[in-house]
Amino acid sequence: MEALYLLVPLSIITVGIAIWVFFGASDSGQFDDLEGPAMRILRDDDRA
Repeated sequence: MEALYLLVPLSIITVGIAIWVFFGASDSGQFDDLEGPAMRILRDDDRA
């Protein structure tokens, strides 16, 4: 039972940090263009 006193707050803090990192990445534009890099690989043209 004593382990719950440590694990519950620790898990809440971990989830809070994960949500903060996700929204930080979302606000910085990390997820704006998900199809661009995939299409760029297909259109790579190495002709001389």
